[in-house]
Amino acid sequence: MPPGCLSLILHAHLPFVRHPEHAEFFEEDWLFEAITETYLPLLDALHALAADGVIFKIAMSVTPTLGHMLGDELLRARYDHHLDRLIAIAENEVRRNELHADEQRVARFYLLRLLRVREWWVHRWQRDIVAAFRALQDRGHLEIIACAATHGYLPLMLREESVRAQIALGVEAHRTMFGCDPRGMWLPECAWRPGVDRILAECGIRWCVLDSHGIMLGTSRPQRAIFAPVFTHAGVAAFGRDRESARQVWSAADGYPGDPWYRDFYRDAGWDMPEDEFRKFFPDGARRFTGLKMHRITGGEPKQCYDRAMALSRVPIHAQHFLDARIAQLRSVSALMPVPPVVVSPFDAELFGHWWFEGPEWLAAVIRGAARQPSAIRLVTPGDFLAECDTHQIIDPAPSSWGDGGFNAVWLDPSNAWIYPALHDAEQKMAFSARHFSDGASITEIEERCLRQLARELLLAQSSDWAFLIRSGTAREYATRRTRDHFDRFTRLHAQLHGGGIATEFLENCEQRDNFMPRLNWRTYA
Repeated sequence: MPPGCLSLILHAHLPFVRHPEHAEFFEEDWLFEAITETYLPLLDALHALAADGVIFKIAMSVTPTLGHMLGDELLRARYDHHLDRLIAIAENEVRRNELHADEQRVARFYLLRLLRVREWWVHRWQRDIVAAFRALQDRGHLEIIACAATHGYLPLMLREESVRAQIALGVEAHRTMFGCDPRGMWLPECAWRPGVDRILAECGIRWCVLDSHGIMLGTSRPQRAIFAPVFTHAGVAAFGRDRESARQVWSAADGYPGDPWYRDFYRDAGWDMPEDEFRKFFPDGARRFTGLKMHRITGGEPKQCYDRAMALSRVPIHAQHFLDARIAQLRSVSALMPVPPVVVSPFDAELFGHWWFEGPEWLAAVIRGAARQPSAIRLVTPGDFLAECDTHQIIDPAPSSWGDGGFNAVWLDPSNAWIYPALHDAEQKMAFSARHFSDGASITEIEERCLRQLARELLLAQSSDWAFLIRSGTAREYATRRTRDHFDRFTRLHAQLHGGGIATEFLENCEQRDNFMPRLNWRTYA
């Protein structure tokens, strides 16, 4: 037996952004950037490992909002257009930099890469990214776990019905996407509130991940720290996030992505192109990221051009450093443990490729490195670890999150606190409406549709992303507008439902705009 185990977990999530009422919408680029830079490169890396016979298994969540957008035909068609435009921009950059050898070399790299991305998208995966991840699950390389329906921040919900709906509908969405019951669930923002474990257990969830202090500040204190899971009184296992491994990857000061040979995320051709060249592709002239980032991380100006070969030469060094640190960490505690210790390292999937361009290659190198050292470290998923080691201490985890400060401050701040009175009022109305129309009385088809859309608007308003974006100042105007729009539509639908006159045209407009979870079971709120 190796001295211990490493559990890598990727959390793939984006908020639901879909605007059929506009021919083109800026915030839809969040999805398109993630497809180009994260999901397709990750699929290529993981399927290459499988094809090479590397024995590995990691865990991953795909949230219902992300899964729906990846399968939406409107957004798929818009991504086709987005990718064609990126290729045209890359071709233009090759021509524009014909007198600048280094810049042209980088532009040619992007052109070839984007052509390869299109090959992955169109031919290899037939525009179906969810199916490509499901194939890795079916081959035994991924344990895909569920997430709450719209990534709602559970600790700040007023009613238990809302928490149950987020969890139960998230499990239903997972079954639809991946054809099986999930063993684990990614709690949005790793946020814990007392009683959530009972609902998780009701929905068949076996395990979740909390930040380290959620375990360490629990009652009673954990005897094995975060190197083994704990059980709650409802029988759900909670694994603690290891901050040391997170720091090596995330830290702005000394994390791997800050290596000066890696690509600079912030310097983008969208700001460097001359105005007339830029307007060829974006007639409105509004500057934006294109994904063509021509420089590496260097302090000051002028920045040096990105060198792909040199960047990739750093990847195995950082991968082995990460593994060596985990092996040393596990060895230091293994003698004190009655079971093999486990280090749980969860990350936002979008870190790999989007924020850290070389991230997918680093992840693949870590997996290959672990496979070459089976006597020193073993990759497991939390679900597999529990199947092998199923006896652990019972505690009450502490309220916690993985946000700044470790509790609720990110999502309950003077900038975003106005959200919650309206959310709580909508929760009350939704629960009342669900009970009222579930008491056995006959219900019309349009009332059924209205109740479904009512629940949909509430779920989308609850997304933790809006409060986060408002507080961070990133896309604050859009996040504010989205929240208010969902409140407004919920209020109008609720008034029509209980006033005896549902406006069909308005309902149809809501259904077309927010078509998330088309078979949503609103009775969950009853």
